[in-house]
Amino acid sequence: MDALFEALDLSAAGFLAIFLAVFLGALVQGAIGFGLNLVAVPVIAVYQPAVLPAAPIIFALPMTLGSALRERAHIDSAAVFWTTVGRLPGVVLGAWIVSALTPEALSLLIGGIVVLAVLMSVASIRVSIDRRSQSIVGFLGGLMGTASSIGGPPMALLYQHEPGPRVRATLGATFLVGTVLSIAALGAAGEVETMHWRFGAAMVPAVLLGLGASRFLHGWLDGGWLRPCVLAFSALAGLGVVLRGVLTL
Repeated sequence: MDALFEALDLSAAGFLAIFLAVFLGALVQGAIGFGLNLVAVPVIAVYQPAVLPAAPIIFALPMTLGSALRERAHIDSAAVFWTTVGRLPGVVLGAWIVSALTPEALSLLIGGIVVLAVLMSVASIRVSIDRRSQSIVGFLGGLMGTASSIGGPPMALLYQHEPGPRVRATLGATFLVGTVLSIAALGAAGEVETMHWRFGAAMVPAVLLGLGASRFLHGWLDGGWLRPCVLAFSALAGLGVVLRGVLTL
């Protein structure tokens, strides 16, 4: 274990804190469709900020794949296509932002977008699910996911009124495509190195444990608690990103 901690440049306490955060994040995402990096990234930022944003995107791969496969019969295939169409330019812009803008400005922009979307949802402004809205949330998710590794809220907010299995499976499938695109874009921008892959691989067991445990929450959430949880975690995501930008100004 000492060799692992040394390879990751972490203390035992730091590794355990991040491992627990990744497990809890995977538990949340497996239950409501997103949330892995919302929980994990703030803890990683404390102990090993050098691996952001690439490492969390890497260990999200098995999470998104598992979510998509587990309830694959409920995947909205049209959403996967149109969010991918929108995500492509978002990913490119997100990769450029990582290399061009200050982290503070980026955090304030992304966090503000998410908070605004949550306020619109609370105000019962319901957006129809069609190719236009799917493309827009794909763009926003690609931009946010590539730039901050937290790209779930836009898609989750669009699907907040849908049945639980459809939410989880569709988000898992769209995030899988988005994760691959984000890694490719960051790699092309020179933002993915060996340490990112090493760190991501070390957190895969925590992801799989959280994903497996999340199935025990499905019945409770699908009984009427899915939408409140989506709104709550989306608001936390936006406020957390904004706070991160304010504290580093």
